[in-house]
Amino acid sequence: MFGCLVAGRLVQTAAQQVAEDKFVFDLPDYESINHVVVFMLGTIPFPEGMGGSVYFSYPDSNGMPVWQLLGFVTNGKPSAIFKISGLKSGEGSQHPFGAMNIVRTPSVAQIGISVELLDSMAQQTPVGNAAVSSVDSFTQMTPSPSEMFIPANVVLKWYENFQRRLAQNPLFWKT
Repeated sequence: MFGCLVAGRLVQTAAQQVAEDKFVFDLPDYESINHVVVFMLGTIPFPEGMGGSVYFSYPDSNGMPVWQLLGFVTNGKPSAIFKISGLKSGEGSQHPFGAMNIVRTPSVAQIGISVELLDSMAQQTPVGNAAVSSVDSFTQMTPSPSEMFIPANVVLKWYENFQRRLAQNPLFWKT
């Protein structure tokens, strides 16, 4: 039903179901993770009027889980990117995973998804610094005076000329 993605790692699609309406993904070596993507696989939609609250859990200094609400996924918004790098020192919030006996390892964090009513999800407030900026990354590009940018059509024209000359004389580049 859900997937979880961390940059540089394999996609996780086999969530551990810890209750009828609760799922968790393990995040080993969580200290090196900046962002996590949670998404619906598209195979099973939420029932009408339901969605998924997404939580992040990491072990505190005593090894106890600290859960923080990141946000939501719904049929209308089937994926979300969350910044978790600044959450590892924050305080926990109210969560539905408290009574679960979930096997934990000290260096492993978890993403929890709780299937809940949309009305109750609308009353919850995610931690403020988990949301990823909605500004397009291309608008944030600022050229540096020491860098040169080459238009894509110039590179394409060079490549086409290179292919043409290579087809005419495979050894042209040696002269």
